[in-house]
Amino acid sequence: MSKPSNQNSLFGLPVIVAALGYFVDIYDLLLFGIVRVPSLKDLGLNEQQVSEVGASILNWQMGGLLLGGILWGVLGDKKGRLSVLFGSIVTYSVANILCGFIQDTSFLPATELYKYLRFVAGIGLAGELGAGITLVSEILPKELRAIGTSLVAGIGLFGAVVAYFTVEVFGDWRVAYFVGGGLGIGLLLLRIGVVESGMFKGVTEQKHIARGDFLSFFTNGERFVRYLKCIGIGLPTWFVIGILATFSNEFGKALGIEEPIKPGLSIMWCYVGLAGGDLASGFISHYFHSRKKAVALLMAFAGVFSLIYLFAGIKSATMLYVLCLAMGFGIGYWAMFVTIGAEQFGTNLRATAATTIPNMVRGTVIFMTGLYGYFKPSVDVIYAGAIVGLICFVLGFYSTLTVPETHGKDLDFIES
Repeated sequence: MSKPSNQNSLFGLPVIVAALGYFVDIYDLLLFGIVRVPSLKDLGLNEQQVSEVGASILNWQMGGLLLGGILWGVLGDKKGRLSVLFGSIVTYSVANILCGFIQDTSFLPATELYKYLRFVAGIGLAGELGAGITLVSEILPKELRAIGTSLVAGIGLFGAVVAYFTVEVFGDWRVAYFVGGGLGIGLLLLRIGVVESGMFKGVTEQKHIARGDFLSFFTNGERFVRYLKCIGIGLPTWFVIGILATFSNEFGKALGIEEPIKPGLSIMWCYVGLAGGDLASGFISHYFHSRKKAVALLMAFAGVFSLIYLFAGIKSATMLYVLCLAMGFGIGYWAMFVTIGAEQFGTNLRATAATTIPNMVRGTVIFMTGLYGYFKPSVDVIYAGAIVGLICFVLGFYSTLTVPETHGKDLDFIES
């Protein structure tokens, strides 16, 4: 299959379907963060339990993403990119529909059932972005890859906005889960016309080449370091989302803001900014002819506004939401980060890399929330967040500056 070489390829079916797939993926991924407080209160938990149990459920979801990233990544390189796009969406759509029916049962309390369903949803959600970015990267010509993958993420990230307003309009967290599951099932129909990557088909004809070997990332020193650096680039993104936005109600109290902060609204504004940053990142990379410069610029932007969020002494809810928007724009290199991960590795490992790398980053939220919780009693909320942020941004900048540049790289190669 020959690759398209004109501007119209940016608006071909693979790009449109990948963007809509990521839209549904983000809707379902962020939905728990948006309904965390109202859903757990509805299940009878007090404020302290909402914080503790909510963090636990979030960790279960992130653990599912970590495991699912490996599962779908290997499957994407062994069976094809499309197999992941179909299988993952069925998994998370069914899990989200079941989340709408959560209640105490004779064999499990509601909160335990919530954990397990978010774990299964996390497994399903892990496959969408990596497979979509891999497919789009391999189908588009190299001069359009950055813009194409930015369009996928920029459009897809508005799923968080729709998730927030779905909860607000219907006023029922259960209905929001039903809507998410329904959107996923509907998306399956659009996937029917999408064709498989020609690069992947070419590799399958070479029977001697091992595909989807996850352990091969750990058996070669240079490849292992490359893999770790790709993960490191993404750490600041989930620090902003998983700590500063998700626990914004706690930061609001610590900052002395009188109006109660809604974490769901913080997450929504963060993702509005993120969508804008993702759309911009492809054009920035195209302008500088560099993935690394685009990522470093946006990461620095996020770092500055994270410091303002924590230490500028903001006193209004409006300003906090504005800062979530600004930080979101800064971490809008998410699509570029996943594209870098896809471009670093050969076709026989590309889906495994592009799917596991973002989910490894999501999985680190478990450690971020753990560190945040560990430091809170001794140094208070603000400095606990700052310590976690310092670690994430130092690793992020180091990884970005030292990873190989991939702008304009020909992707038709294999990992030996």
